Formats: sequence, C-alpha cells, structure tokens
Amino acid sequence: MSLVGKQPTVALVHDWLNQLGGAENVLEALAAVFPQAPVYTSMYAPAQMPEAYRRWDIRTSFMQRLPGVTTHHQAYLPLYPLAFATTDLSGYDLVLSNKSGFCHGVRTQAKPGATKRAVHVCYCLTPTRYLWLFDQYRKREHLNGVLSALLQPVLALLRRWDWAAAQRVDHFIAISTTVQQRIQDIYGRTSVVIHPPVDTCFFTPHPETLPGDYFLIVSRLIPYKRIDLAVEALRHLPDQRLLIVGEGRDLAALQAQAPPNVTFLGRQPRTRVRELLQGCKAFLFPGLEDFGIAPVEAMACGRPVIAFGGGGALDTVAPGVTGLLFAEQSVACLLDALRQFTRERFDPVACRAQAERFSTENFHRKLRGYLATIDGGRLTVDD
Repeated sequence: MSLVGKQPTVALVHDWLNQLGGAENVLEALAAVFPQAPVYTSMYAPAQMPEAYRRWDIRTSFMQRLPGVTTHHQAYLPLYPLAFATTDLSGYDLVLSNKSGFCHGVRTQAKPGATKRAVHVCYCLTPTRYLWLFDQYRKREHLNGVLSALLQPVLALLRRWDWAAAQRVDHFIAISTTVQQRIQDIYGRTSVVIHPPVDTCFFTPHPETLPGDYFLIVSRLIPYKRIDLAVEALRHLPDQRLLIVGEGRDLAALQAQAPPNVTFLGRQPRTRVRELLQGCKAFLFPGLEDFGIAPVEAMACGRPVIAFGGGGALDTVAPGVTGLLFAEQSVACLLDALRQFTRERFDPVACRAQAERFSTENFHRKLRGYLATIDGGRLTVDD
C-alpha cells in the first residue's frame, strides 16, 4: 500500500480474540494483506487461538486484566464500548475494523478539531446483533425473560453509543447483501459488499471421488443452526443417510431425536472434513447466517448445497445450478427440497466455479481495489 509522499501506517481492529469462527477467518485474511499492521482488540487468550497469532503484534485494552474475561467475555458487555472508545488510533493513516461488536468505536481523531485523523473503514460482519436484533439473539441463546428485562436499560444505552460510533466510521463494507441492508436500516449508512474469503485452495474436488450416498452437515450444534430440521426431515426419508460433523450444546438433544439413518461424527480434523465434503451427495444448510462459509466450502469441493433461502445463502447458492433453496425453516419445506434434489443433476464444475467467486484471492483483490477508490484515491494497496 502506498500514500503520496510517505510510508503508510495501518491498524487492524477486532472485537476479541478468545474463540475461532468466521470473524477470525476474515481477520487472518486482513492480516495477510497488511502483515505489518498491529491488531488492536479488547482482550486476547493466546492458548485458545492458533499458534500463528502469537507472531502478530496484538495490542489489548484494559479489559485484558479483568478476571475471567477470556473465558466469560459476555459478562463484561457494558465495558466494550469504553475499551474501544479509549483506544486512540488517530496516528495511523488507515484503520480497518472487523466488526460484529463494538470495535468500530475506536478513536480515529485525536480530539475534536484536530487535523490528524485516520481513515476508518469498517468491515461489518453485522451491526451488533444483541443490540439491534435482540429478540432473535434471545431466542438463539435461550435467555430467560427475567434476564432479558434486566438487560433492557443497558441495551438502550449501548444502542445509542453503537449508532453514534457508526456515524464516525468513514466507509462501511458489508459481508453480504443481507448485512448491507441491515447497515442501511440500522445505521442509515451506505456500504459496498465484499464477501468474506473462503479457502478454495484447500477445499477442492478430488478427481477420483464420486458422490457418495449421504447428505452432510458441518456445523456447531447450537439452536439457531436449525440442525433439528434436518434430523427430523431424515426421519421421513429412511432410505437416505445424513452425517453430521460438529459439537455443541444441542448434541445430546439432537442425538435423542435422531432416527437410525442420522450419524453424529463429532469434531473432525480439517482434512477429514474435506474428504467428507468431497464425497457427499449434497451439503445441507438449514440455518440462517449473515454469510455462511461452510456451503461455499462444499461447492469448492464440487458438491451442491441445499440451504434455507435467506441471509448469505442468497448470495452464494445459485438455485438450480449449484443447489436448491427452500423458502421456510420448516421440516416440510426442507423435506420437499430433499425429495426434489433426487430429481436434479448438478455439475461439479459449476459448483466449483461458483465457489471460486469467494476465494481468498478474490477477497484480497476486491479489498485492494476498493481501498484505492476511497479518500480521494490516496490509498493504493499493492500485491
């Protein structure tokens, strides 16, 4: 990256570093584009993150010193705005925040009226879900009514702070068209869509592997993933098989519900997940996600996807070409799609081509291209 007349400085910002998920996949891709950039975050648990992170310049807030914060970070919800609001990054040329929580609230101007100000680009995974979509979040996390009521005054204050912080961001990038609309509806801000990166170099078809006789799910086993829909649908298809990879708090309940043609494999190594994707007849994705990387990984392996037609799946799955979308999160709708799938033929080459649109290489290219268009063209990111 180059700025006219000087060496540019870049800071990356991330909500917290104590668990792995899609947000961390994005952070790793950003760190690959900006390998010298420090990563600012509220707190960091090295033992819970990949060893490669220990080579990064990770800078934490005062929250790092709070007892139990890396294992029970939700308990400190009211403190995250303060942690980021007191993080002064005005000395950088570019601040790139990777936000689903409060990290877009970092300071990019030293003080009101100061001439030195960083350009702040927010890569928005979603406007803070537990503030703006609380009913959805409450159901998803099984919060009881008493706790929900007690949280309301705090949430109201946090919503005001969150909205104000969003107005100070210079440019928003959304991970999907669904999130783009949410940014407009909640923050009143426009954004461009740059989909998250998918490792299509690792997830590839196997030339000697033909589609097997099983459907596949790879997921955390938690309520909003709606694995229960797939388990129940397979009860009505005794001649079909479903393999489920993953762990989570719903495991025991799902196992108790499952018919004999549903098998739980637990957590599997990444190489084994790839083998299962390469050999499945189709990948099932019954949940509602803002993007959803797993279906793209399946298509990268040349396999079609049967997904709920909402959220990120609307961007990633080409109906009738790389998979099927069902209209409602119900057993009946999923069952209809599964029965329809037996009459459909999907080209592995088309599935692979669709997945390559979301490759890490394309993510880097689109991000570089977008940064070159903002701030009067001052930001030009080199390969």
